[in-house]
Amino acid sequence: MDRQEHVSRLQDGQPFDLLVVGGGATGCGIALDAATRGLRVALVERDDFAQGTSSKSTKLVHGGVRYLEKAILQGDREQFNLVREGLRERGRLLHNAPHLAHAIRLMTPVKTWFQAAYIYAGLVLYDLLAGRLALGRSRLVSRATAQKLFPQLNLDGYAAAVIYCDGQFNDARMAVTLARTAAAHGACCANHVEVVGLVKENGRIRGAEVRDRLTGRAWTVAATGVVNATGPFADAIRRLDDPQAPSMLKVSSGIHILLAADTIPEDISLMIPSTEDGRVLFMIPWQGHVLFGTTDEPAEVAFDPAPEKKDVDYLLRYASAYLRKPVTRADVLAVWNGLRPLVFNPKKKNTQELARSHVLEKSPAGLLSMTGGKWTSYRAMAEDAVDAACDAFGLGRGRTCATGRLRLLGSRAYYPEAWRDLAARAGVDPALARSLYSLHGDEAGTVLEIGRQNEDLMRPIHPAHPYIGAQVVFAVRHEMARHLGDVLLRRLPLGLVDMGHAREAAPAVAAIMGRELGWDERHCATEVESVRRLLEAWYSGHGAPQPRRANALAEAGLDKRPLSGPDGGRQTSEALEEGSS
Repeated sequence: MDRQEHVSRLQDGQPFDLLVVGGGATGCGIALDAATRGLRVALVERDDFAQGTSSKSTKLVHGGVRYLEKAILQGDREQFNLVREGLRERGRLLHNAPHLAHAIRLMTPVKTWFQAAYIYAGLVLYDLLAGRLALGRSRLVSRATAQKLFPQLNLDGYAAAVIYCDGQFNDARMAVTLARTAAAHGACCANHVEVVGLVKENGRIRGAEVRDRLTGRAWTVAATGVVNATGPFADAIRRLDDPQAPSMLKVSSGIHILLAADTIPEDISLMIPSTEDGRVLFMIPWQGHVLFGTTDEPAEVAFDPAPEKKDVDYLLRYASAYLRKPVTRADVLAVWNGLRPLVFNPKKKNTQELARSHVLEKSPAGLLSMTGGKWTSYRAMAEDAVDAACDAFGLGRGRTCATGRLRLLGSRAYYPEAWRDLAARAGVDPALARSLYSLHGDEAGTVLEIGRQNEDLMRPIHPAHPYIGAQVVFAVRHEMARHLGDVLLRRLPLGLVDMGHAREAAPAVAAIMGRELGWDERHCATEVESVRRLLEAWYSGHGAPQPRRANALAEAGLDKRPLSGPDGGRQTSEALEEGSS
């Protein structure tokens, strides 16, 4: 997936059937659906694929068990349908991208047996609604059993616990994989290309004015129809069409903190179903660390919003209340904030009452906007959007959706123990093979082939993590990574799990990207500084986490030698700290 080839296609003047604006979950899903129906489709993204909300989710693929309770108690058919659709789409996502998604177990402690029975009954219904796509049976366990399964949990005052199954995935890699799979089916997809205006002929939208944010070059892309799939920024695109368009969205912030792996067991997660102010919190293992979130506060639309201190304190307070060992700010390795686009309903009092359903709107000039929704239902949202586009723009309603059981790139030769065979075949550490397979699936061999051509690229970019230099090269050559943040925050999740280690790795990763993209030392330094500033902004001025010693994964056999920095020399932690202060 060479970016320049896709940009050249955008510039060649040939009209597209559809121009999709937005490279997050919804936009990438729409591009894939349209391409597999044989439509000529283009997708443009202002920043990087999944740079906004779609890389900052709670990493869960879920039917929405909390919506099921509301559906039953309030007789709300919208909420019930949302759960049923979510469970169906959960199963499809895990089938279509098994290297990026898997089932997990979640535990909820309960204080009385009556409450336990009530919640368990709801979870049984949840499993029944999933049908053959269920990921496992829910269980009701005693306090003693719960304590044995989750020894870090403070169960004083609790009578029992319920356990149920849902899905987990890597959201940022899912988005870029959707874009790449769409490209493999003929779609033209380009990141860092911004829509600056809409083109109209006789009052109808017939394309967009776009600008390449890497080169500054601007041009017109002609299209029969334009689909607005920009998540929290949907209203801004709608106002390029009609400056007086009323708002369709409210947004809420989802704050997440990352903690050390031993905070909870590696095979079970914690779900807090209702805080005193009605929020739902999850504490789940993710990428060798523990992710805890999310809050649900009304927010303003912004690019890369920084978490607020009060939200981090809120999470720390709940983590300490549920765990035997108190969690302090010193335990936080990373913190980030995602904005959730919620369809506005003036009858709802707050963002917690808004269903995560999606809405399609077609303006008088023909702009088709897909708003709302959630990651789990991205595929169904895309199907609805392309169905509507075919009708609205005369593209042939007879074209049928093909994404229901479409395996994505990386999953076509997948089987659960493939990483073991890869380790034996390639002669690499099993921990490295498993990490590569979890991010790249059956393309892991291609990554290792890059490493074989240059032994230095087999070294880890940081001694405490299993990510190697060859993955950086793969991200540039095959995944359109063009900024250091594209790699450190999305192609590889290092910046989302440990900010201090991401800062340490930044110079070496910039050097690798620089060799691929022709950056000079000044450009490399600019990229490093940009990432440093972003991570510090996310940490809200409370002080970036300090570097820590390498963990057991690095000590288990991965090469501890650091990669070379921009000057070709070895980069020490002390030098990095001095250079970034």
